[in-house]
Amino acid sequence: MGTPITVQGLSAWYRNKQVLYDIDLRLVPEQITGIIGPSGCGKSTFIRCLNRLHELVRGGRCRGRVLLGNQDIYGPGVDPVVVRRRVGMVFQKPNPFPTLSIFENVAAGPRLHGVRGKALAEMVERSLIQAGLWEEVRDRLHHPPTTLSGGQQQRLCLARALAVEPEVLLMDEPCSALDPASTLHIEELMARLKGQYTIVIVTHNMQQASRVADYTAFFLEGRLIEHGPTEELFTRPRDPRTESYITGRFG
Repeated sequence: MGTPITVQGLSAWYRNKQVLYDIDLRLVPEQITGIIGPSGCGKSTFIRCLNRLHELVRGGRCRGRVLLGNQDIYGPGVDPVVVRRRVGMVFQKPNPFPTLSIFENVAAGPRLHGVRGKALAEMVERSLIQAGLWEEVRDRLHHPPTTLSGGQQQRLCLARALAVEPEVLLMDEPCSALDPASTLHIEELMARLKGQYTIVIVTHNMQQASRVADYTAFFLEGRLIEHGPTEELFTRPRDPRTESYITGRFG
């Protein structure tokens, strides 16, 4: 089941450049939250702060609290590796491990956590089924991922993220490099998965946000301008800047 994430006073920097300013936001479990806003507004930085990937960027730092359930992931003694297992990530471009087989791509995470034998094979199969890829690859599990199409590679990356049984799934523009058919496949998967995870998707595509997100948050210049149910935000935005963005007057 998904776990809520509560963000309190989150600010972030790259060296001396501040890119997020005092973000307060609660991400609802078992729902999809869309993050929208123009390029450079801090969307990707925000979700990278949710699983401590931001700190891996040279000069990256943040301040504030990110509660995963009741635990502050930036609290003393919290292992970022454990955080990244609980909060999975699918990136903009498919990034399967090219030197590993399809099977080993999915098995890599569970294997690191000590899963072996039949349990590992079952976990790989379950993850590929969840990602809607099992029927397409079941007879070529030991082939390289480069034999897959772009859309299939992105679903493989989704299966890899699901294999470590996360509570939250972050997706950073997961469809931007895909054709319309593959995009539809990913969106349908998200709709099926949301009952099990807290899902956050960054997207530049207003139509995609309106289709898949239960809640939407609009970011501008590193600040959270507005957040609420998607239909309400798109039809009755409270802030004129939100209306200007979603109607295409800027961004």
